[in-house]
Amino acid sequence: MGNYLMALDAGTGSVRAVLFDLDGNQLGVSQQEWEHKEDPRFPGSMDFDWTHNWELASGCIRDVLADTGIDASEIAAVSTTCMREGILLYDKDYHEIWACANVDARSDDEVIELIQKSPELEREIYKVSGQTYALGALPRILWVKNKMPEIYEKTAYVGMFNDWLILKLTGVMSIEPSNGSTTGIFDLATRDWDTSIMEKCGLKTGIFPKVYESGQIVANVSEEAAALTGLAAGTPVVAGGGDAQLGCIGVGLVNPGQGAVFGGSFWQFEYNTPVAKTDDDCRVRVNCHALPDLWQYEALAFYPGLIMRWYRDAFCQPEKKLAEETGRDTYDLMNEKAEKIPAGCYGMFCAFSDVMNYISWKHAAPTFTNFALDPEKYNRYTFYRAIMENSAMVTKGNIELVTSVTGKAPTEIIFASGASKSPLWCQIVSDVLNIPVHVPKVKEATALGAAILAGKGVGIYDDVAETVKKVVKIEHTYYPNAENAAVYVGLYDNWRIVYAAQLKLADQKLTRNMWSAPGV
Repeated sequence: MGNYLMALDAGTGSVRAVLFDLDGNQLGVSQQEWEHKEDPRFPGSMDFDWTHNWELASGCIRDVLADTGIDASEIAAVSTTCMREGILLYDKDYHEIWACANVDARSDDEVIELIQKSPELEREIYKVSGQTYALGALPRILWVKNKMPEIYEKTAYVGMFNDWLILKLTGVMSIEPSNGSTTGIFDLATRDWDTSIMEKCGLKTGIFPKVYESGQIVANVSEEAAALTGLAAGTPVVAGGGDAQLGCIGVGLVNPGQGAVFGGSFWQFEYNTPVAKTDDDCRVRVNCHALPDLWQYEALAFYPGLIMRWYRDAFCQPEKKLAEETGRDTYDLMNEKAEKIPAGCYGMFCAFSDVMNYISWKHAAPTFTNFALDPEKYNRYTFYRAIMENSAMVTKGNIELVTSVTGKAPTEIIFASGASKSPLWCQIVSDVLNIPVHVPKVKEATALGAAILAGKGVGIYDDVAETVKKVVKIEHTYYPNAENAAVYVGLYDNWRIVYAAQLKLADQKLTRNMWSAPGV
């Protein structure tokens, strides 16, 4: 048995190979950025280049082994994780023939076709699968059938990107429930494919790989993959999962009733439940967790991390220049100024992502409102803080949404990913939610979750819940400031009213939606 575990992470913007020791300490990482280009023939498309991207992924494995000097024979197991929703289609020989990344939005016509075929079908599918057409695989597979029939005819299997990595390493086709359930073709209760969903949509029913629960060994690294990656042939490869679910394991979210917020490009609120129960109004997503007896309610906020990056690049040139000169981070420099802006930004707020409504998912046009022509109060630091406050308010709305389904409100949450590196943002989240916010020490939570599952698969760890108690450490806890919390209550109420008005403007085509689901 080796002394190290490897995680492969196929994210939206990059692929990484990460090495851990058996105590959960990160020893090395190699990362390569990748992009998913739009096919100019198909607006909204996000093609996935499997040939180039496998070269990047295998290169990351070679590089992290070289950088750390660890002998590949010392790696006890490998597991995989990835952005969810992206799918690949394969022929009968396991060759990739079509793939799209996570928020591919080319299938407007197909969503309309499905709705016209049966107005109630989407709700019926949601009741079983916890998914709507918004991010699921059904409209995308129908798109292939309609627009690329020659590809559809050859399609023998459908899979996700974490399972694609396993296929490339082992030659074995598989899928697991945490990411597989995001296709909209899984039965949440059985954690397995539901072929009747495909039948109702007029699609093939025999393209489904064998399901392995996360943490089960799928196969071993092949001789071919070993020669390409530098891994030792015969190394066990363990079923991993979707990035959010494995991120939950990596921050210790492994028991019913726990909640976490992941603050990255999207902000995800995840809430663990021991029952596979959906929402009567189809507003919130329900996924399988990467642990066999848990499911998760998930509510997403679109783009907070990307919005902050846009704002930095568009308006913070002085801080970017100073950061280059001093070696500091631009965001840290902005935070120092934004800390001096009072909670509530003098009544100003912004509108980007709305509270989730999965069955009819759309967002108003980006907007800043209720500011005055006073540069002392309303400057770029005020607008910067308003973006932080807005992200927290959308999260508050999403938590209230999940609470309306479960009847239970979290009394504390874990806050992880990129935004949790900002003490100011952490404090704002605590103040807006008016509950304690725990920030874990590990920042690579998703990769750690994959490593833990790899260890579970080969018997290094007997119990995931007990393991996370040992390897997951809370670095800091933020407690709400009562005065600020009171300010945010009023601001939140105003924001909900103004956002509803902004949505009406977009519905009237007077403004452009920041994003809307295909066919909405």
